[in-house]
Amino acid sequence: MNRNPFAICLQRFFTDHLTTGLRASAHTIASYRDTFRLLLNYASGQLGRTPTDLTFEDLDANLVGRFLGFVETVRGNSVRSRNTRLSAIRSFFKYVATHEPQLVHHCHRVLSIPAKRYERTTVTYLDQPEMAALVAAPDSSTWFGRRDRTLLVVALQTGLRVSELINLSRGDIVLGAGAYVRCMGKGRKERATPLRKDSVDALRSWLTERPGNDGDPVFTSIRGGRLSRDAVERIVGKYTALATEVCPSLKDKRVTPHVLRHAAAMTLLQSGVDCAVIALWLGHESVETTQIYLHADLQLKEKAMDQTKPVGVPSGRYHPPDEVMAFLQGRVDDWRGGGRRMGVAVPGGFRPLPVPHSPPWLRFQSPLIEPDVRISRIRLSDEIMPSPTESSSYARQGG
Repeated sequence: MNRNPFAICLQRFFTDHLTTGLRASAHTIASYRDTFRLLLNYASGQLGRTPTDLTFEDLDANLVGRFLGFVETVRGNSVRSRNTRLSAIRSFFKYVATHEPQLVHHCHRVLSIPAKRYERTTVTYLDQPEMAALVAAPDSSTWFGRRDRTLLVVALQTGLRVSELINLSRGDIVLGAGAYVRCMGKGRKERATPLRKDSVDALRSWLTERPGNDGDPVFTSIRGGRLSRDAVERIVGKYTALATEVCPSLKDKRVTPHVLRHAAAMTLLQSGVDCAVIALWLGHESVETTQIYLHADLQLKEKAMDQTKPVGVPSGRYHPPDEVMAFLQGRVDDWRGGGRRMGVAVPGGFRPLPVPHSPPWLRFQSPLIEPDVRISRIRLSDEIMPSPTESSSYARQGG
């Protein structure tokens, strides 16, 4: 433990493992750095030691668990932020377990802390009237109003991430025939996104107003540098508040720069673009990531509902029953006309069948009786035996 103290392992984790070995992005390194700044400050406050004096015995599974609870309850972070902090801590202890075998059991206890499940809500996005109100909010009479309007138009049409927007350079914009914007996306994947006519016009006007070299940023601050992530969030929040006066539906939505990316994806989906193309457009690693927009598209679900039938309605066309089979399924009293009338159900009502005249006597020759024994008449049961009045009436009818 004294040969490899905690501080030395932490420094090697950032300098050798993340920077040189994994070649992690600046955003990943910054996220890991913020996690350990929070963790060491929390441990110092709990144990009364400076971060340099902390040891691996101090940072055990119990303290890490309390720190994750502190992130949720005291700092008010979401469960997803809590899991992000845990992911950075796990990465460090995996590195320690590989390079310090004597600490494997200690690291295993920390690595066994599970990620917390969280509710997966549908994504928030803007519809066409809301997007139009947001784009119209900036004041085009000022240079920063024209900059902000151009930024909003490009973000809503291309769906670029905040980091991709603020890192755009003039050389990444290609105008004219087949206009597109080129960016280096998440995971160091370079992609080109085509530009619509309104985006081309806005960018051409803005770049003409603010000339510069190919390496200069497209969206500059008042000092000429690149905009920060916080600056873009303030811009979106500012014009969302102004657009709420024109479009009140924005009041119920928490609009962030990433919501503009969701709005671009939903516009493509509602226009009939395939999910695989949307994944390429947004720079997603997998098409499964794009499935979140299918869950949020209420119009798509309404179209599917229109193709279904209400519960209780039989499928197919109506076919009336065969009259012969309906007759044979009736009761004997119905045949005689003494009970209910037989009929068939027809659309809009009930059509009775005519009552047939059944003969009072059945005449037949039985093959089981010897030929010299003739049975000419068999008395039927009283249930179907016609009365004398019915018999004489039948005889007068020619029966």
